[in-house]
Amino acid sequence: MKKRMMLMLTGALAVGLLAACGTPKEGADGHGGSHQGGAISSLANDNGHGDHGGQDTGGHAADTYKATFSFASGTAKASENTKLNVQVTDTNGQAVHDFEWNHEKLMHIIIVNKDLSYFSHIHPEWDGKGTFTVETSFPKGGEYKVFADFVPKGGSGTTLSKWVKIEGETKPQESVKADAELVKVVDSKEVTLTLSSAKAKDEAKLTFTVKDEKTKEGIRNLEQYLGAVGHVVVLSENAEQYLHVHPANEKASGPAAEFMTAFPNPGTYKIWGQFQHQGKVFTVPYVVEIQ
Repeated sequence: MKKRMMLMLTGALAVGLLAACGTPKEGADGHGGSHQGGAISSLANDNGHGDHGGQDTGGHAADTYKATFSFASGTAKASENTKLNVQVTDTNGQAVHDFEWNHEKLMHIIIVNKDLSYFSHIHPEWDGKGTFTVETSFPKGGEYKVFADFVPKGGSGTTLSKWVKIEGETKPQESVKADAELVKVVDSKEVTLTLSSAKAKDEAKLTFTVKDEKTKEGIRNLEQYLGAVGHVVVLSENAEQYLHVHPANEKASGPAAEFMTAFPNPGTYKIWGQFQHQGKVFTVPYVVEIQ
């Protein structure tokens, strides 16, 4: 499949938004979009739609496209499989039919809950008639934000989003607190995150160093996932600022994977790094405080 290699960085105020391997907590499969090096991120807009500007794209995709998110059954209940439909329309209200391949997928979907304790990443199927559809489930009732990430044919990367209500028993919402240390163990791997800067608007290098949990030896055979060594999603604690960050060197294989971005404003952000090793995708979450 062909891939669209992009450099995406927007300055608009955020937000806009499960392959079946998404998990109900801190886990899911990878996420697409990249460029051959450089600082790359996309920032979505919380009025239900957003755009990805960039040094090679630019434009105002948020003014050009809209998305409708709906459930095939009309409603969705916690712990039950449901079909999520996404339809993209243009300024004339006509369904958009042509999309670019973006890291081997036509659309990437990210879903989080209110307190960001749930994260999932899936890829819907295109019916060829104007609708993307994916079957998924939600662990608890409450509000979830759905982000749709895609590239219209001949256009720039676009992220549209919406809060959706899921029926069922809810769980107490937890506060999003910065981690005391940025070292996590997932799937027998010790992953350390370092930031070159924790100041808003500064160019910041995010370096994930992956080691074997027991031997502490660096893992040097991370696998390409959707065309890159890894993918990183960043959300502000209120889910109003969304950044999709891509690797500086997409062909890297570890133990270090570097990503360049810039946090738009001071505050608390949650970061999910996604990588693949020995055929399995693992997701590592961190919470940082940006000054």
